[in-house]
Amino acid sequence: MKVRRQQKIKRTAKPQGPEGTPVKAEPNPKLGDKLIPAERYISPEFAKLEWEMMWSKVWMLGCLESDIPEPGDHIVTEIGKESILIVRQKDKSVRAFHNVCMHRGNKLVHAVHQPQEAANEFRCGYHDWRYGLDGRFTDIPDLETFPQGAPPCGGLIEIPCDVWGSFVWYSLNPEVEPLRDYLGIIPQHLDPYHFDRMVLTDWKTVEWDCNWKASVDAFNESYHVQGIHPQLLYYLDDLDIQIDCYEKHNRYLIAFGVLSPRVVSPSEIPPPIKVVMRGAGMDPASYEGSVYDIREAVQAHKRKHGEQQGRDYSALNDDQLTDDYHYTIFPNVTMNVHADDLMMFRQRPHPEDPNKMYFDYFMFELPDNEFDHEEYRRPKHRLYKHGETSLGLVVNQDAYNLPFVQAGMNSSAYPGLWIGNQELRIRHFHKTLDDYLYGSNSAARSDK
Repeated sequence: MKVRRQQKIKRTAKPQGPEGTPVKAEPNPKLGDKLIPAERYISPEFAKLEWEMMWSKVWMLGCLESDIPEPGDHIVTEIGKESILIVRQKDKSVRAFHNVCMHRGNKLVHAVHQPQEAANEFRCGYHDWRYGLDGRFTDIPDLETFPQGAPPCGGLIEIPCDVWGSFVWYSLNPEVEPLRDYLGIIPQHLDPYHFDRMVLTDWKTVEWDCNWKASVDAFNESYHVQGIHPQLLYYLDDLDIQIDCYEKHNRYLIAFGVLSPRVVSPSEIPPPIKVVMRGAGMDPASYEGSVYDIREAVQAHKRKHGEQQGRDYSALNDDQLTDDYHYTIFPNVTMNVHADDLMMFRQRPHPEDPNKMYFDYFMFELPDNEFDHEEYRRPKHRLYKHGETSLGLVVNQDAYNLPFVQAGMNSSAYPGLWIGNQELRIRHFHKTLDDYLYGSNSAARSDK
């Protein structure tokens, strides 16, 4: 497709005040151009290596703080074969435990991804062993019949747990670094959005027929927009993108409310951009400027009228009022961050089959003056098979395509990923994965 560069994107040069999101472009790292083997996406042996050397070492997203607002509130999340119980304590702190009774291995809480209210203790439904909110044994029936006494662990096995960004995080690694150290630049970059002010409007899990990394890849580059999402060419610039790679995590900044240089200038405002304008409170019919100035017009309108609409944009720069500041928190959290909403994905590996995964979809919205907090009902989590529910047109398009990607990776004719500059975030992701699998100074890298 011939590219017609109409107008280069104007980007803000400075953050919004000293506490704003950094906007400076990072120099591209030198990561080579080797093929990334398909074996990484299809091999049970590689999946086992990932579990032993990466999943068991990193911090992972567990739940929302609002899932467990009061003492005794709790929720279970899963990663691979592990079930994790996250509990709000009496002092309002949050702790996490392996969700397994130390007697005969029964799971204490059977419901998964379903917030549970106000427990005083946790009771095993098998033999009535009981645990406090702090995980300690409170009662072991007929303890005198155990000549060896109670298990020396003292109760449930606790794992590291901490809070950032209105989310609860956990790690399977008892010696993991502090969460803030692991997140690195992320809090500085994303705290200005105040996720705590947003409300959850959708929450689903769909089992997809692809490796979890294939899903991460799909949302880590814009090169595929012209192929899978052609409608977005009338909504965003898929070529003039700022890519920033940090120690573990990465991002790109992509302009919304503009035309891709891949398309011919339309005679009228494209429908997707009209949606952007109406969302800001503008009337597309009364707009008299150039289509190439709409992005900046939307920014100016939101800056002027945001406060009276009940939305505080004071910590965000003008670009953040329109654009997608798109982050990957290694290894498996994708955040499409906007001034008025957050679309977040969590990609989890299937515990047995590297050709399958669990795709967790979260949608959050920033309320305005018309939002009725008393009428708000938190959406219940639902689990679906592929094709049983809609995640919106764009994600549906990716979901349709990914099983074919996975099938192709299993072909003897396909050696691996041939990565270009527009896919730099994918190469950086694999570099970070290699650091866990082989060590940061290993020469093995992604040719393994």
